[in-house]
Amino acid sequence: MFTLTINDKKYHATNNQTILSLAQREGIFIPSLCFSEKLPPSGACGLCLVEAEGATRPLRACAALCTEGMNIRTDTPRLRNMQKRILELHLSAHVGDCVAPCRAACPADTHCGTYIQHIAQGNVEKAVAKMYEAHPFPASIAYICPRPCEKNCRRNDYDQAVNIAGLKNFAVESYVGTYMPSVAESTGKHVAIVGGGPAGLTAAYFLRRNGHDITIYERNAQAGGLLRYGIPDYRLPKHILDAELAVLINMGIHIVTDMQVVVNLPALRADHHAVIIATGAGESKPLGCTGDNLPIVQGGTAFLHLVAMGYTFNTQINESNHVVVIGGSNTAIDAARTALRLNAGQVTIVYRRTRAEMPADPREINAAEAEGVQFKFLAAPSEVTPNGLYLQIMELGAPDESGRRTPVPIEGRQEWLGACMIISAIGQNVITEGFEEIETTSWHTLKAAPNTYATNLPGVYAIGDVTGQSAYAIEAIAHGREAANAVHAYICETQAPAPRPQITVQNSPPITPISAPRQNGIRLTPEQAKKEADRCLRCGCSPSCKLLSLINQLQITPNANPVPKPKTPNHDPNKCILCGLCIQACPKGILSLAHRSISTTLCTHLLGSPACENCTHCGDICPTGAVSL
Repeated sequence: MFTLTINDKKYHATNNQTILSLAQREGIFIPSLCFSEKLPPSGACGLCLVEAEGATRPLRACAALCTEGMNIRTDTPRLRNMQKRILELHLSAHVGDCVAPCRAACPADTHCGTYIQHIAQGNVEKAVAKMYEAHPFPASIAYICPRPCEKNCRRNDYDQAVNIAGLKNFAVESYVGTYMPSVAESTGKHVAIVGGGPAGLTAAYFLRRNGHDITIYERNAQAGGLLRYGIPDYRLPKHILDAELAVLINMGIHIVTDMQVVVNLPALRADHHAVIIATGAGESKPLGCTGDNLPIVQGGTAFLHLVAMGYTFNTQINESNHVVVIGGSNTAIDAARTALRLNAGQVTIVYRRTRAEMPADPREINAAEAEGVQFKFLAAPSEVTPNGLYLQIMELGAPDESGRRTPVPIEGRQEWLGACMIISAIGQNVITEGFEEIETTSWHTLKAAPNTYATNLPGVYAIGDVTGQSAYAIEAIAHGREAANAVHAYICETQAPAPRPQITVQNSPPITPISAPRQNGIRLTPEQAKKEADRCLRCGCSPSCKLLSLINQLQITPNANPVPKPKTPNHDPNKCILCGLCIQACPKGILSLAHRSISTTLCTHLLGSPACENCTHCGDICPTGAVSL
C-alpha cells in the first residue's frame, strides 16, 4: 500500500489499482460510461480523463494504474471541456428519450411519467407527492394549464396524447389542501417576496421548504395574483386555489395583504437577506387609437379583476347590449366568455390576424365559439366613440419576427361596430414604480438574468410577468422554482443546481394503437384513470441511467452536433401491390418476394443494413409510394 494525491488530498492505494477504481472508492467524481470492476478496462468511452503531474496529456483513469507519489487532478477547465465534447459526440448518434418528452416540455419540470405510473399502479398518494415536488399548485394547474406536455406526448404518433391533465385532476382531487410538504429546520434567513401571484408563491414554497422565513407582500385583499384575479371562476374554482394557498400558510409562509403603497425596496433589502420581485404585469395596454381613453373602454385584466371581486357591470352590460373584445390571447377569450356570463346580449372578439394566428389555446377558442362568442378576423380598431368603434380592415402581409404574417391595413376599408363596452386585451404593461434602481429592458420590463433571475442589485431577483418572460401560469411557476434555487444558493453561499437540459430525441418505437377515448372536462373514475395511465409509453430513462446522470452533471446540450444519418427507404405493406419493380431496380439484389401464393410478401429486412447502398432506386421507381424515404 502506498499514498498518492488527488485534488490536493492524500489517499491510500494498492498495487495494480486503477485511478478510476480508487476515485470511485473514495467518492471522487470522474465521468465514465464503459468501466466495470467485473471486466477488463477498455477506455472505449474516453470520458474518464484525469491530469497527472508530469504527464504531457490526460490519462484514461480506467486503465492508468496508481503509482507512489502520483499527483492527480480530476476537475480542471481543460478536462471538463474535453469531456463535454466527447459526451456530445456520443450523444450525436444516440437515439432515445433521455427525458420523457412530456417532462421536457413542462416549464416546471413536472415528472409527468412518474406520477402517471403511480396512478397506473393504484398509488395515488405517491403520485400527488411527486406532483408537489414540482410546484405547490397541481390542482389549480390541472384546470388551466395549456398542456405542453400533452402536445409533446409520444402517443400522438399513434393515436392521441395521454390525458395528463385529467390524470392530475383525478389524483389531486382527494388531496387538495391536505397534503403537507416537508419543511427543513429554520436557517434564520429571511426573504421578502413582493407579489403573491403564482411566481411569488412558488418561490416562497421552495424557499420555505429549505427552512427560510418568508414574507409575501401582496397589494390585493387576497393572494393568488393571476390565479385569483385573472382566471375566471368557471375555469378555476376559487375554493381549489384557496385550499392550495392554505397549505402554504400552514407551512409557515407569512402573507401580508392590502399593501396599497409603493414598495420601499431599500427598506426591504435592509431587513431581509434577499428580495424577490414578482408583481406581474397588471396594467392593460391601451388600444393605441383615437378615443381609447373613453369610459366605454375597459382593460382586459382590469375587467377580469373587477369581476373576480364581485363587480357585475350591471349598468353597462345587459342582454340587449353588445360587448366587443379586442385581441387574440387567452385573456381575450376569458373576457369574452365572462361577458357572456354577465348576461351580455352579444359578444364579439376582434382580432387583427386570422384564427390560425391566434395565440389563445385552441380549446378555449372552440369553447368560446360553442358558447356563442362571435369572431371578426382581419380587423383592428381605428377609432373609439362613446357608443362603438370603427374597425380598419386588414390583410396579411409578410411574416414578422415571430414568424406570423404581419397584418397590413387595406386602404379605404373601414367598418362600424356598435358596442356598450370595449375590452382591450392586447397585452399588459409592467408597473415599475418603486423599482427605479433595477435595470429595465427595452420593453420596460425588469431585467433579470436567465435561469437565476438576478437583477443588477445584489440579492434582488425578478420573476414572472414583471420580467416579460412568462406567458402562462405554469411558466411563472417555473420562474419561482428556479429563482428559489438561486436565492437559496445566494443566501447560504452554496452552488446553485445547474439548469435542467431539454433532452428528448427523435424516434419512437412502433406500437399497436390502443383505443382510449379522452375524458376532457369530465372527472375520471378510478377505472378510467388506470386505463388512461396504462396508455403511457413510459418514455425517458430510469433514475439509474448513467448517461442521463452525466448529461446533467456536465451540463450537456444533447445533439449539438448531430451525426447525419443516411436516408433509409421504408416499406409500407399496406400500399404495396407486389409489382416487383423495386426488386428489379435494386442494384444489390437484396429485395425479394416470399411465400408465393395469396400470402406473397416483399422481403425488405435488408433495407438500411450494411448490404444496402441507400441508393433510393427502389423508392424512386415505386408506383404507389409503398417504398419511400
